[in-house]
Amino acid sequence: QVQLVESGGGLVNAGGSLRLSCAASGLSLDNYAMAWFRQAPGKAQEGVTSIRADGDFTEYSDSVKGRFTISRDNTQNTVYLQMNSLKPEDTGVYYCAAGRGWITTLTASFYDHWGQGTRGTVAS
Repeated sequence: QVQLVESGGGLVNAGGSLRLSCAASGLSLDNYAMAWFRQAPGKAQEGVTSIRADGDFTEYSDSVKGRFTISRDNTQNTVYLQMNSLKPEDTGVYYCAAGRGWITTLTASFYDHWGQGTRGTVAS
């Protein structure tokens, strides 16, 4: 059974940082693109960042470019999201997702497996 388990969410003040982790089990991430999505209260889900299976290519939404960094350790079957210079509008539930293929994409329908989410709250 495939599981993606996010961790690292919490409450932080504006300008602060959070580091999210997504641990995968039941599959090897070697051939999977990974992504982080988020959903803010009352808003649609947003694709935040994606990383290719080998980690060599990444993609970011304009809203987080320059502040967030996605990385992965395929030996640990884990993906990370380093979030710096956080803003109140970054508040939401963050989900990691896995999709088989050697691309980067922020299109949610590409991803087959999703975690349960971890909440990040940025206080102003």
